[in-house]
Amino acid sequence: MIPEMLLSDFNAELGHFNPAEIIFEEDTTAHFYYQIKSGEVKMFNLNEAGKEFVQGFFYEGDSFGEPPVFADFKYPASAMATKASEIYRLPKTQLFELLTSHPDIHIKFTKELAKRLFYKATILKGISNEPPETRILTLIDFLKNRDESEDLYQVALTRQQIADMTGLRVETVIRTIKQLEHDGEIQIIKRKVFR
Repeated sequence: MIPEMLLSDFNAELGHFNPAEIIFEEDTTAHFYYQIKSGEVKMFNLNEAGKEFVQGFFYEGDSFGEPPVFADFKYPASAMATKASEIYRLPKTQLFELLTSHPDIHIKFTKELAKRLFYKATILKGISNEPPETRILTLIDFLKNRDESEDLYQVALTRQQIADMTGLRVETVIRTIKQLEHDGEIQIIKRKVFR
């Protein structure tokens, strides 16, 4: 999102995180902007029973956890590295200076946040009280549209990740994907899901 050279110019620190290492926890104050140089990050919530609901996965070049930085509220979810990751951390004041001095980055940033709001609205509509088929196809279609793919789209999520992001059990996802393939809604090629 923000070029690495620009992050360095504004004194961003590059941190190293091991798999399963927490980057920030839900209900803590947001002081930093985070951007992934390499690796993968999962944002998630745990309910009282310890069941995890995944808000999203973030990859190389993605930023995460920005809304609380801008709106001065606590993190609504926790963030954890799912692979060995290198992540830039830029203090909030430097982020605001960077965005003020680089309006082109600011516009790009605003567009990315708007896309995430659209994602949340789309997913919430598609998974609230809907059957598993609708939940899974809503997620896949959103990802396909986000990646602007008009061809056969390979879903880069595991069955477990799909389950975590739709609030379904992994067994339900596996069974539903097989049914969706049978119905001609998706294709499975070498164990990968395509739509």
